[in-house]
Amino acid sequence: MALIAFAANSILCRLALKDNTIDASSFTAIRLLSAFIMFIILFGLMSKSVINVNKKTNHWKAGLVLFINTVTFSFAYISLDTGTGALILFGTVQITIIIISIFMGKKLNISEWLGLIISFSGLAYLVYPTLTTPNFSSFILMVLAGIAWGIYTLMGRSSTNPMRDTALNFKFTVPLVLCLILITFPMMNISFYGAVLAISSGAFASALGYTIWYKALGGLSETEAAVVQLSVPVIAAIGGVLFISESINTRLIISCIFVLGGIFIVLISRWRLSLKFTSQL
Repeated sequence: MALIAFAANSILCRLALKDNTIDASSFTAIRLLSAFIMFIILFGLMSKSVINVNKKTNHWKAGLVLFINTVTFSFAYISLDTGTGALILFGTVQITIIIISIFMGKKLNISEWLGLIISFSGLAYLVYPTLTTPNFSSFILMVLAGIAWGIYTLMGRSSTNPMRDTALNFKFTVPLVLCLILITFPMMNISFYGAVLAISSGAFASALGYTIWYKALGGLSETEAAVVQLSVPVIAAIGGVLFISESINTRLIISCIFVLGGIFIVLISRWRLSLKFTSQL
């Protein structure tokens, strides 16, 4: 469900920016604010306050990383095409999580490396026809978006209350959003359709999707969290076939087999290790 939400976010952002129905800063601001408003509504329905912050928590750090991810993602897609952006983003996410995990003492076994390589190859094969030489500034922005999301993912693995933690993270983006609005106000261009796309991205794909992702991270290793996200471009491509009447082709089928096959190898590697450990006990 979380990965479907991620794919929906990408589709909504591309639709909004591709047709110039809204500018990147406005899309980012509306997306983040609507996500926080969604949490206000949800916590209000549950008769709980939004949201008392423990001074010892680091939600402001998660909020900062979340803001960096969303704003750089939006501005990068102004000039990046879909295939190039997807490859840069999810490749960077994967590399970020793996490098940080290795520095933290996590060692990947042969099966995990094999699964990662196969999945990434499948993603590269999918987007290869649309790859273009990226604009340097857009490339850097998408790399920053990928690094930020990789860090945000690792921070979420320690979450004990995914809904509360995600709400707090979005709460701490609000001051940054206000600064963004002040800086970019003269350049803002918002249409009704663009606002609807941004609200849908924030209130549903982000607020609910990110909460589900934090919940899912409790049962995933760092490597699994990295590799399963490579399925997002594939899910987005399948969504294009189902909802935008795009044609299904051999390239998409082969890419799905590679990406999902690589993910399966990583997951089965962990299951086999768990079974081996249990049998030894």
